Order: sequence, then structure tokens, then C-alpha cells
Amino acid sequence: MSTQFPVFQQDQFDIFEWHPKFLSCLRYFIDHAQYSPAVQTVAACVNILLPFQKGNLHPLTPTRNGPPSSSSSSRGSVPGSLPLGSTSITLIPYIRRLIVTGFDTPAVLHGFFGDDWVLGIGRVHESERRNYMFAAKSDNWLRVKTQYDMDDGQTVPFLRPLQNVTEEEIQAAESNWSEWLAMQDWMLGPRAPPDLNEHFVTVKKERD
Repeated sequence: MSTQFPVFQQDQFDIFEWHPKFLSCLRYFIDHAQYSPAVQTVAACVNILLPFQKGNLHPLTPTRNGPPSSSSSSRGSVPGSLPLGSTSITLIPYIRRLIVTGFDTPAVLHGFFGDDWVLGIGRVHESERRNYMFAAKSDNWLRVKTQYDMDDGQTVPFLRPLQNVTEEEIQAAESNWSEWLAMQDWMLGPRAPPDLNEHFVTVKKERD
């Protein structure tokens, strides 16, 4: 059995296959990427704090300038688990900040999220790119910027138009925008235009 609902608005999508890849990206970001000089440079440029800079996880001290040792990081953990405190860390703000500043290139995304970034955060990346397009269509520059500013002085230093856009991406955004306009007009369920429910996510209730 399966339940269908639009999450990433793209074809059929099994969230149970996606989630381990997403956790791999989260684990890579926490354990490795945030301590990388390249990632720290990009984060400084786009004015967003990394987890260790917030004191949430593995804080650095004057005598400690890297990630925890393998012995300390693995102690008390089980295979597939995340480090203590990682459950409060979300990747969405970093993906959004890279997008609006034009840093969401494959090389940068790989540096932040590791080898599994395409399968792990690729759909989220696509969705947030579309959200950025919708934000630009919905409001003026100042209000869009405000939506992407964050607390603790982490304001967006600059906004760039969406980079490396394809015709396919524009057409998909247009289709989803039409769905939103239909929602505003209550053109839902039996009143929905016939082409609105073509894309959905499949969630399996029972694993084979």
C-alpha cells in the first residue's frame, strides 16, 4: 500500500530510500565539512554561522582547531547514529543561503554535504531554488531579503539572481506556480485543473 502526497513535487519519490542519504549529508556536514577551511571561507562570505561557531556541537577552543578524534566521536555511538546534539541542526538554512548568494554550485554543495549530496539534499535544493523563484515573483527585493535574513546578525550580505537555471527548471516552477494560483482560487479536489496532480511522492507503508 502507498499514500501519495506532493512533497518535492517531482515524479515518484520514496522517502525511505532518501532519508539515509539525507542523514549521510547531515553527518558529513557535522563531522567534517564545518571544520574545512574551504567551507568556513564560504560560510564567512555569505555570513552564516557554522554549528561549532554557535556552540551547539564540538566547540573549538584555542587548543583545538579541528573535528573531534575518531575515538571521542565514536564513543557511545552506534552505527547509523548522529553525534549528540546533531538533532537540533538543520541543513535548510545553509542550502537557502548558498542559493540566494549564488554559491549553490555542485562543487560547493559537495564540499558542504559530501558524496551523497545529490541523493541526500538534491531534492531539497531543487525545492528551495523554486521557493526562491516564487519569493522573487511574490514580493519586492527588500521583503525577499528579509525572508532570508537570520537572527544573531546573520543577515544576507547580497542577493544574486538564481544561477545556472535550465528551461526545464523554469517550466517546472511555472507549473507549480499555477498550482499555487489554483490553491488561492480554491480550485482543489474536484475543481482542480486536470493537470495539477501529475507529480506526487510515494510513501510506502510496508517495506517489501
